[in-house]
Amino acid sequence: MRLTGMQKALWAAAGIAVLAYATLLRDAGPSPGFVAGAPFHPTFSLPDETGRLLSPSDFGGKHLLVFFGFTNCPDVCPTTLAEVAQVMDDLGPDAGKVQPLFISIDPERDRRLGLADFTAAFHPAIIGLAGDAAQTRAAADSFRIHFARENDATAPDGYTISHSPALYLIGPEGDWLRQFTYGTPASEILADLRSRL
Repeated sequence: MRLTGMQKALWAAAGIAVLAYATLLRDAGPSPGFVAGAPFHPTFSLPDETGRLLSPSDFGGKHLLVFFGFTNCPDVCPTTLAEVAQVMDDLGPDAGKVQPLFISIDPERDRRLGLADFTAAFHPAIIGLAGDAAQTRAAADSFRIHFARENDATAPDGYTISHSPALYLIGPEGDWLRQFTYGTPASEILADLRSRL
């Protein structure tokens, strides 16, 4: 049976809606177990490219924009980091009140590939953090995010990593303020930050 142009458009729209809903379910917030209104203070203790161990308290009361990803990520990670870079540029003199962080979920390979060079290619303010497997899992669990290695013969080294695609905003006192779903434009992130600074 041949589909009309209208039918094709409707099927395409339905497919997009299903994907959007699946993403919403996967990225619905700091769940499971998240209670609205309850204090939520995600944390991490991870080394930067110099080996210095950093945690939220090391950033002097700044707002933190935290993203979990990996350098071989084909789309979500570079797109999000490009948005973060735009936000940092557009903040102007307020940029010093915000610290963007890229937490590697593929730390061994990312250190080998040069995590600092990767983040600097987007913006010099972005700090890359890459710990060992236990440190990485502890940080991800604290933020209540998902990541898992998946075999993929077409990907570099034969694997990729599925992961929660949101960008997280942490307040100066270490409290979780909100998340920005994948695809949130830089202008929306900027407006939210400016309302808080």
